[in-house]
Amino acid sequence: MRILVQRSKESSVLVDNVTVGHITKGLVLFVGFTHNDNIDTIKKMVTKVLNLRIFDDENGIMNKNVKDIGGSILSISQFTLYANTKKGNRPSYVEALNSKDAEILYNLFNELLKKEISTETGIFKADMQVLIHNDGPITIALET
Repeated sequence: MRILVQRSKESSVLVDNVTVGHITKGLVLFVGFTHNDNIDTIKKMVTKVLNLRIFDDENGIMNKNVKDIGGSILSISQFTLYANTKKGNRPSYVEALNSKDAEILYNLFNELLKKEISTETGIFKADMQVLIHNDGPITIALET
């Protein structure tokens, strides 16, 4: 499982020019799955995302997590996180989990997040436009 985490001041996702998810301060997550991912992987990553201390405290030091600041999460499915570009110029996606199984894991990931924090999502497999007001910019890659 790979997650690209971006600290955000405000972000939204549109499908067919309609906003389907919107957050103010918080995290934007681009989430991808591979063949050996499972419920244990997802639980580990939910914990990691929720406890990632990348928000400033009163001294300007990144010492707070998204829950500490009363933030939200915008979660976007992103199979291209598993693009392999070692050979040639056309990415291979054989490392990405098939869409049927990835959708199940993605939905489970979001359900677990929603139990802990306000979470918005895009639409799985849709052509999405993601508008991010990146804060910092702070961008961190997580992988199991």
